[in-house]
This record gives sequence, C-alpha cells and structure tokens, in this order.
Amino acid sequence: MKISEVVFLIYWLVQGYCTSDVHIGYQVSLAIPTSYCRGFMGRAFLMESENQMVPNFRAAISVEANNEKYTCSLDVLLGDVKVWSSGHLSKFYTIDKCVLQLTQYGDLLLTGQDDRVGWKAGTSRQGVERLHLLGTGNLVLVDAMNLIKWQSFNFPTNIMLWGQRLSSRTRLTAFPSNNSSLSYSFEIQYDKIALYLYSGKLKYSYWGYTPLELEDLNITYVELTSNALEIFNNKNHRIGRIKSDKIEPLRFLALGNITGNLGFYYYSSEKGTFEASYQALNTSCDLPLACKPYGICTFSGKCSCIRLIKRGDGLLSDCAENVTEGFCGRNRSQMLQLQGVMSVLRSNPYKVNVSKEMCANLCLDNCTCVAALHFSLVDSEDDHTKPGECYLYGLARGVKQIQRDGRLSYMVKVPAATDQDHDKHSHWKKRIPIVVGVVDGIVLLLVLGGIGYYVIRKRRKQCAATAHSN
Repeated sequence: MKISEVVFLIYWLVQGYCTSDVHIGYQVSLAIPTSYCRGFMGRAFLMESENQMVPNFRAAISVEANNEKYTCSLDVLLGDVKVWSSGHLSKFYTIDKCVLQLTQYGDLLLTGQDDRVGWKAGTSRQGVERLHLLGTGNLVLVDAMNLIKWQSFNFPTNIMLWGQRLSSRTRLTAFPSNNSSLSYSFEIQYDKIALYLYSGKLKYSYWGYTPLELEDLNITYVELTSNALEIFNNKNHRIGRIKSDKIEPLRFLALGNITGNLGFYYYSSEKGTFEASYQALNTSCDLPLACKPYGICTFSGKCSCIRLIKRGDGLLSDCAENVTEGFCGRNRSQMLQLQGVMSVLRSNPYKVNVSKEMCANLCLDNCTCVAALHFSLVDSEDDHTKPGECYLYGLARGVKQIQRDGRLSYMVKVPAATDQDHDKHSHWKKRIPIVVGVVDGIVLLLVLGGIGYYVIRKRRKQCAATAHSN
C-alpha cells in the first residue's frame, strides 16, 4: 500500500516570528482516518523554539499508523528527528480523533474518542499558565512566575539533548521492535555508565565506561555539552568525559532503537542531516542483536546459523527457531560447546569456582537457561574440571566469533539426541567456528586471487603493448 503522509502546520505569528508557547484553555484536534493506512502520519505543529541554531525545535501532536491501529502523541522534533514523545514508553491508541488540550486547571491532556484520557502531565491545580518550548528542546509547563511545574527533560526517551542532564534515577530506553520483550537501556551506575539489554526480567550489559578519576566518590549525573559527554560526582566535580570525534557542536546523544548503539550527533549543514561523531560500539559484531537467535557474527561481519542442532525434522534452517523451548532437565536436553565464540552480553556470574561440567549442568537444570559461558583463569579446553566463573543466559544472542581461547567455553542447550547423534554432535561441535572461519578465509582468498589475476593480466597487456610499439 502506498505510504501516505499528512502534515498539518499551525503557526501563530507574534511580531513576525512563530510563538514558542500556548496558554490555558488551548485545544487542537487531529482527525483519524476511518480505515487503516500503513505508513500514515498526521502531524500538527503547535510551536517552535526561538533559538537561532538550524534546525530549531518544534512541538507537535502526531497521529501515526502502528500495528493496524493509530497512535496519538505529543512530540518534540529537532528538524525531522523525534527527540521526545509522550508515547515513548506507553502508546496511546485511539480512534476518531486525537486531541491536545491545556485545561483551565493547568493540566496538559491527550484525549481520544469519548474524551478518554490517554496521557496527561498531572499538573492540575498547580498554577500552570502556559506550555512553553525552550531553546534547549525542553518542553515545560510554567506558572505566572515562570516556575517550572513539569518538563519533558524529566521523562527522557532514547535521546539526550545538548545541555540535558541524566542522573542515576533516570535512563534512556530504546525498543528494537513494537512486539518484542527486548529493550535497550543507557544507565548511570555509581561507578560507571553502561548499556544494557533487557529480555523480560533478565538484564545483560554490553558496553561500559568507568572514569579514571572516580576514586571513592560516586557518579551523580552526566551532561551533554557541545563536544563531550561530561561525567560528574556527588560534589559536582567532573571526573570523566567521552569526547566527540568532530569539532562541530553536538546537538544530541541517541540510543539506537534498532542497534542499541550509543552515538553523539551533530548537524551537517552541507548534507542537511545529522551525522554521528562518536559511537560506543564500532563493529557490528559487538552489537547485542547483530544476528538472530542462535546466530554467530563472524569475522567478516556476516551472520552464520548454528545449523547442526537437531530437532525431530532434521537440521535447523533458520536462526530464529527456538530449539530449547520447553526443554528442561538432563534427560531432555544437552549442552553443545562452540569453540572460538563468545557472547558480548555480560551479567554477574551465576556461580564462581565451578567446573565447566558443573556449569553445563547448572544450565541444563535451569528451565530458563538456553546458553552458558564458562570462564577459567587457565586454559581448560581439554580439562573440564578446572574451576572458573559460570554465566547463564536466557537468550542465545550477541554471539560472535573470536580467536580461539581455551579459557572461554560457550555452550548452548539443545534437545537430547540419540547416542549416534551425540557422537555426530561431539565431532561437529569443535568444527562449527572453524568452518565459519574457513568460509571467511575462502572469501578472502577469492578476493585476493581476483585482485592478483587482474594485476597480472594488466601487466601482460602492458608488456604486449610495449612489445608491439617496439
């Protein structure tokens, strides 16, 4: 179906420029299509900031097609980038109409059919006089004394704007898809800042930064400046910073909805778009969801399925299959070791000072465990009794190929097989990463061989041409 986009632009002109605030009693409404239209977006711009930087901020109410329904939200945009939305954590689905109103009692509401309230600021009877959009992109409700009663900066989404602070009580969140239990989070811990992947109630880190000047003081907040993310302790002293790689002033920091990567962004006037000047993770294989479940991110940056896991109908043909769903206990499942791979996901050790075999059994006996990682301080590849740390995983994601390391043993849970199948698994489990590496090597040899053939052939032609001219 053809993507439709409807944009309603509402401007109030005051002394030659657009207003940056609206007052109590204000109301605006958007009609919602009677039938579903994939890709539809209706938007009414209410106000824009007065700052001179290009692009500036604009506030709008939006109606968007989503999962065969329509959402209604209040948004703040920087150019074409949505930097804040009332529907970030909880979407408001409605029919017939989407209405924004600043009531006489000072509460900001989004309502739908039959005046059903889908979102509100919760500022009724607090003396609110107007809704104002600051030059920083902060949307605020203020009283007659210009005291802030509510502000969007207190409810961050996946974006942190220039001048905005983020404390340990708040976090940035992002969602890979609308129908997933997975989510990303950028959090401020007392001793570090970190990126996390949430899967239901499970939590795994995949990137972190610890300031060198932390000493005995805790991290209190971070702030985005024109050229860095500054980190402060509880005495308001800067104890660390992550600098931008460009000289252009930063406009925002974003936690990617698709990748989960953390990036700094500046506006390129030449290209007319926002460009990344820093990214926490520089290779695709370091991303937590680089591949589908039971996929390995190889040295070439491509994904390879773990295809030797057997079900009743043969080998796996799709990494997305959940091969261990409902399998629990040593009689119904077994652990398959994959050499030369590891997971970028980290959590606190489930057990310490345990052998590789015991680590495998801990996963087999845990119905929510689908994979395990055993880490020993010494090479334990041929000795399953060496003690080490045992990490259990509730999802088989973030797996990547690494140089062979006998201290690391990554194992996935698979359905129990017959003795004949078990022998086959024992033979192939040591070969999967090697086969992947061989494939990457073959590709490299083909590329180099092609280049060599081209160079030799070109030289022969040059020699032939020289001989002919002589």
